Amino acid sequence: MKLHVLDRTQRVPIPLEAAWDFFSDARNLATITPPEMGFEVTSPLPERMYAGMIITYRVRPLLGVPVTWVTEITHVEEHVRFVDEQRFGPYRFWHHQHLFRAVPGGVEMRDIVHYALPPGGGVARRWLVTPKLEQIFDYRGKVLHDRFGLLA
Repeated sequence: MKLHVLDRTQRVPIPLEAAWDFFSDARNLATITPPEMGFEVTSPLPERMYAGMIITYRVRPLLGVPVTWVTEITHVEEHVRFVDEQRFGPYRFWHHQHLFRAVPGGVEMRDIVHYALPPGGGVARRWLVTPKLEQIFDYRGKVLHDRFGLLA
């Protein structure tokens, strides 16, 4: 199994607590996901994220084909990090770390995604999956810039 990594960092001029509150609330995922992906949370959500929390989604990641995706929040260290891992979905392996750190004037948020595709997914990764992941995180960056501004 070949493991791939996507690593993105963004700084926004908001307090650490505000960034944490926004990103740790799964209700905000649709806001930061490109609309054409039809992202929809399909499970009830508690007020606060916790380790062991299961979240189900419906999403159209590639070619408009609907996919059910199930993730588990495996680690929560409030105002520092949380981790979601795929339990069922389009990837063979998905481990997404969301890291937060206060910096002068705001917060730095870093996403580190380790992922692998099912066997035979190498060509799809190069031509479909990697560009789609890049597009999703580019869109997210634009939404965050429009909503919160950017930290110089």
